[in-house]
Amino acid sequence: MFWPPMLNASDTVIHLLPRSLRARTNLLLIAGLCVVQAAGLTIHALDHLNIADRAEMHDNEHHAFSIYHTLVELPPADRQAGLDAIEIPSNFKIVLDTRPDTHFPNSFIPLPFAMNPMMRSNPPSERQEEGGFPPPGDMGGEGHNPFPFEGMPPPPAGFDPGVSEERRPPPFMPPALSGIGMLPARLRPQRMVMGHKPGTRHYAMSLQMPDDHRWLVMNYTVRPPNPFGSPTFMISFALMTICGGGLILWGSLRLIAPVATLANAATALGRDVHTQPLPESGPTEIRQAAMAFNTMAARIRRFVTDRTLMLTAIGHDLRTPITRLKLRAEFIDDDELRDKFLADLDEMESMVAATLAFGRDSSTQEPMTALDLGALLQTIADEAAEARPDLADQVSYQEPDHAIRIKARSLALKRALTNLVMNALKYGGSATISVTCARGPGQEKNVCIRIDDNGPGLPQEDLERMFEPFVRAETSRNRETGGTGLGLAIARSTVRGQGGDVTLVNRPEGGLRASVILPL
Repeated sequence: MFWPPMLNASDTVIHLLPRSLRARTNLLLIAGLCVVQAAGLTIHALDHLNIADRAEMHDNEHHAFSIYHTLVELPPADRQAGLDAIEIPSNFKIVLDTRPDTHFPNSFIPLPFAMNPMMRSNPPSERQEEGGFPPPGDMGGEGHNPFPFEGMPPPPAGFDPGVSEERRPPPFMPPALSGIGMLPARLRPQRMVMGHKPGTRHYAMSLQMPDDHRWLVMNYTVRPPNPFGSPTFMISFALMTICGGGLILWGSLRLIAPVATLANAATALGRDVHTQPLPESGPTEIRQAAMAFNTMAARIRRFVTDRTLMLTAIGHDLRTPITRLKLRAEFIDDDELRDKFLADLDEMESMVAATLAFGRDSSTQEPMTALDLGALLQTIADEAAEARPDLADQVSYQEPDHAIRIKARSLALKRALTNLVMNALKYGGSATISVTCARGPGQEKNVCIRIDDNGPGLPQEDLERMFEPFVRAETSRNRETGGTGLGLAIARSTVRGQGGDVTLVNRPEGGLRASVILPL
């Protein structure tokens, strides 16, 4: 079973890339800009997360202190009603209970630490009497619980936080409740228990009322900061990307434009060797490329001109001896020999005339004009039928669905197409002319003129050789030929001089097809 070849990753990526150099350059630079922008803004956002997280913790501390302050000033009998009337933040869950929170691993918080922020930030270096503080070595070093109050004297008798030593939580640092220290002594809580669920952002704070055995249990979630919550984040990203992308598009256009100019100049040179030279201006590299191109074009023009002048001079110089030989052949008494001499001289004269025509067509300076291709092909078909009245019924032209206009040298193109049509009638016995629009390998718009005949065709190896000068396929086509073998060479030279090409191919149903490709 045959399986189609699989494309590897690199081939797939290349296939998905844009075709033009400008588009690929823009894609690469804009993608790089977006990556750099995203990396920079991500670094900024990550840096902002710590600040936002601290601000969120401070807000939760403020809410907790405000709620406790509000309830502790109420009489004990009114505190439940007051709690129900308080507008509680959505991330808080608050109840009055007889016990502290037992859902999260928790720890006892000595109140002097919570009430004195200076002592909390700068604890003494030596362990003090009861109510003192542990040294720094006991506050988070390796092998020690970083919670700052492990090893403190136990809480007063009767205190039961509901947590055994085995359930002692992993270390965590509770938010500072320094505001409690600003309350009068009569309003300060008797005990404080902080709880935290490891690996989450859920916390629990339990405060025992100073004049009541009940506990104010506050469960809250520290909401994760959102770096994208600020509208300026995405707005700044979009503005910087748009501005950078605009500069990239403008810069790539300026950089790639000379490449397109060079490609257009090369295409124009293929159509006409006498096209205008490139302007030698711009940056150093562009000037050097333009100078090299103009030098190459000048050499091509000189080569074509020298070849044309050589062919024309040879053909012109041969006319005089041929004419002289014809005159001398008239004095030959043997009629058969004289006729053979004259036939050979006539053939030589026709070859010389064809050579001169080839040189003339190669050096012509006929201007490019816009013309109706359909009308031109109809004229060629009519003239071919008049030239060969015996085959007039075998000449046909299939008109296109719409008018096709091209820019070409009308006289030279007409001679080339007439040559192909007459060859089809002479060697194939018929000529069917059709025209269609198509796209070339580079997706450029072209027009294709097809001239089909019903002759014997040509061997595959002779299809390209037929365009060489003075080549005739006598062994494969009708022997009643004449001609010099320059017709197809002249036709191809003319069409290529206008940016097109001529090819021959054998038709599957029999006969030969001559295809003329011209740019629109």
